[in-house]
Amino acid sequence: MPPTLPRWLACACLALSMSLVGSYVALSKPLVAAIPVFLLAWLRFGIGAVAMLHWLPRPANERPLSTDTRRLLFLESFLGNFLFSICMLFGVSMTSAVSAGVIMASIPAVVAVMSWVFLRERVAPRVWVAVACAVGGIAVLALGKSDAAGGRTAWLGNLLVVGAVLCEAAYAVIGKKLTGALGPRRISAIVNLWGLLLVTPFGLWQAASFDFAAPAASTWMLLLFYSLAASVWSVWLWMTGLRHLPAAMAGVFTVMLPISAALVGVLLLGEPFGALQAAAFALALAGVLLATLPFRR
Repeated sequence: MPPTLPRWLACACLALSMSLVGSYVALSKPLVAAIPVFLLAWLRFGIGAVAMLHWLPRPANERPLSTDTRRLLFLESFLGNFLFSICMLFGVSMTSAVSAGVIMASIPAVVAVMSWVFLRERVAPRVWVAVACAVGGIAVLALGKSDAAGGRTAWLGNLLVVGAVLCEAAYAVIGKKLTGALGPRRISAIVNLWGLLLVTPFGLWQAASFDFAAPAASTWMLLLFYSLAASVWSVWLWMTGLRHLPAAMAGVFTVMLPISAALVGVLLLGEPFGALQAAAFALALAGVLLATLPFRR
């Protein structure tokens, strides 16, 4: 049996994981402008594979992978790594920030519903209220921003972001099943390796015509952060926290994804922050508190 983490530490791992995801989603805009999407994803998984190579061997206290576990690992990577990255990177480049923020705010609700349907987890009323707070807070934050027009491709961008939401929710639910069989480090390494294999043909296709001398040094440094945050740190933190909490409760922490994305926009990209945005943050964080305070038994 894995050692039990204190509840607060498991919650902190989940919150930090989703904060990292939100930060690299926001910072992916300048990367997409400099590097084609499939090549960007391929480089990300490649850097992650090198960083996590020593996590691949099976520890002595883990059983060999069963057929079901192998299938879940593939689905975890295909949905949560490959499709999420492609849908989100293409989506945020086609639609407005307001639309993307409103759609991403539905992630906690989708995770709660999926965990109820597929894992048969009991979702306590207080967690449903927390989900409502999370969704409401980020919706207020998104609606308070100026709506940058997405043009004729906005509908497609919105649809791709919806796809990313479904992928992220499936990632949380499948990850809960995987943590019962494998440790967080090995899950991270195997899932990333599958992502590298899936995107390699597309990455090689775009690499053949790409001028690698064109991006600035700062772009390559940003790519390094993006790769480590997306493939290593956020996945390991998420699997570590998810191993000790129900998936429905963990899903509430996905609210940190759009919160951190908005913070990056305010602090690094100069977007306005007023009373409406502050109210949205307070509502969203109230949802996190409702989900993390101990239940009275």
